[in-house]
Amino acid sequence: MTRTVDVAVIGAGIVGAAVAFRLAQGGANVVVLEAQPTPASGSTGRSAAGVRVQFGDPLNIMLSWESILEYRDFESLHGAPSGYDPLGYLFLVPRANAAQHLRSLELQQSYGVPVEELTPESAQHLVPFAISPEETFTTTYGSADGVVDPHAITMAYLGLARGLGAEVLLDSPVGSAHWDGAAWRLGTPSGTVAAAQVVCAAGAWSGEVTSLAGLPVPVQPLLRSIYATAPLGRAHRYPLTVDLATGLYLRSEGQRVLFGRSNHEQPAGFHEGVDFGDLDRVLWFGLKRFPWLAETSLDRRASWWGYYEVTPDDNPILGRMPDLAPGASSWLNACGFSGHGVQQAARVGRLIAEEALDGRVRTLNIDAFRFERFLDPSSANQPHEPLIV
Repeated sequence: MTRTVDVAVIGAGIVGAAVAFRLAQGGANVVVLEAQPTPASGSTGRSAAGVRVQFGDPLNIMLSWESILEYRDFESLHGAPSGYDPLGYLFLVPRANAAQHLRSLELQQSYGVPVEELTPESAQHLVPFAISPEETFTTTYGSADGVVDPHAITMAYLGLARGLGAEVLLDSPVGSAHWDGAAWRLGTPSGTVAAAQVVCAAGAWSGEVTSLAGLPVPVQPLLRSIYATAPLGRAHRYPLTVDLATGLYLRSEGQRVLFGRSNHEQPAGFHEGVDFGDLDRVLWFGLKRFPWLAETSLDRRASWWGYYEVTPDDNPILGRMPDLAPGASSWLNACGFSGHGVQQAARVGRLIAEEALDGRVRTLNIDAFRFERFLDPSSANQPHEPLIV
């Protein structure tokens, strides 16, 4: 059995779902191929669900801010809740990082987003934290930043796409991909899909998927663990707080607190399971900055793990591949978000649909995130966003 479609979207996480909806809305005949038995079961469903505009470059700011605006108005736009909660993002910024971070704050404010610098004393009203006498800190706070429900958004986008004629095939991993001169032929357990264009939105598996097509898209999986406390014995509503001095973050989740920290010693790869081996180090940093964590205990059963889909510069790879091989220019990427996929999916869906349907993105210049940057050796020395939630 062979299905012939205009566009095949590989991956039914939040990014693939947003792309599929916008493609179907634009009149394309779309099929979504998902390797797992349920949508949003990869990085999307295992994320910390944060959305923020506090980035240091214009493109990341705009991708996130325009996505947050859609999540804010999701129910009126699409008839379903997004779970958007402006819990806020608070960055604790040590002196060594302050100058660059405040320049980024000015850039964010120039785009009209609600972010501000707070004194440590003011920030203490949002979440209590400790500063040693030898430390100098400032903080920045984004009041429109917060959290969403990635699973609900994904299911809403897929439902909208289906309503417009898109087909979603679950348990359908792509096992082969080759260009026949007119279309990409994708081999799946349910048959072959012949697609004039392909969008790779396979998250942490994007490097493996694109290698099937002979395309060198540099995306690797990186294990991320999210630790959950038992319920605290008092009310709290802590913003997603990032301690830039240590990389540790936390936020409220109901009566619990979620926290984590990047383990830079963990090699890339499909490692499975919560990294309890790194927990002592994470707790050491956590208790030093947030001594009140000692009021509760860790709930191992409520903790979970997932993957970041990382690139060499920790920024996404968006848009059409250059003509490196036969059919390459009919292969589009929406992957490599390095922890930022949930917060940028809404805008990315519209951008990739523009690229596929109109031949080129019209509404935002995404050249900085195109694959071509990896063909330029000087790009290795360019500044990039750190791996934080």
